Amino acid sequence: MTELLKIGVLVSGNGSNLQAIIDRIEDGTLQAKVVCVISNKADAFALERAKRHGIPTHILDHRAHASREAYDVALVDLLRSHGVRLVVLAGFMRIVTRVILEAFPNAVMNIHPALLPAFPGLHAQKQALTYGVKVSGCTVHLVDEGTDTGPIIMQATVPVHDDDSEDSLSARIQKEEHRAYPEAIRLFAERRLTINGRKVIIEPSY
Repeated sequence: MTELLKIGVLVSGNGSNLQAIIDRIEDGTLQAKVVCVISNKADAFALERAKRHGIPTHILDHRAHASREAYDVALVDLLRSHGVRLVVLAGFMRIVTRVILEAFPNAVMNIHPALLPAFPGLHAQKQALTYGVKVSGCTVHLVDEGTDTGPIIMQATVPVHDDDSEDSLSARIQKEEHRAYPEAIRLFAERRLTINGRKVIIEPSY
């Protein structure tokens, strides 16, 4: 039997994408295992979600480290102690450094609530509404040293309505996030992602 993909999830907040990943694992759609959930914030509700499913949790306060790199060294040590193969950012409100990217090459994944390269960074939904786009969505991508600039694995679109608020658009996008993120992880687990420069090629299943 093939060993399950061991995932380490980094969180800072509510953890709805973490929940979506856990749900797909538990219903058998995603053949993987979340082996740890790490937060830089002690009050992140994502930690409670993990505990409800018996997943080990850790609080690693970034303020206790002298630099981003020093913090990421501690993160890498913790992730490796759990045997993590894929690092998943699920509302982790920190920019990761080369320390993590070199420890887990092409194995750090993020989801962003916009159709990258449009509207990177914070408040992507507000950016989209201000710009007046007619379509928005979410992007699952591999992480590099930039902000939301890594190779794109998959995207999902949603319409932008004339009467949308930031909250209503966010809710519509989030539904797609909860579908797309576990799907991208499934493709990684099945070794069906090939990186060719900026392109991520999804290999067919046989």
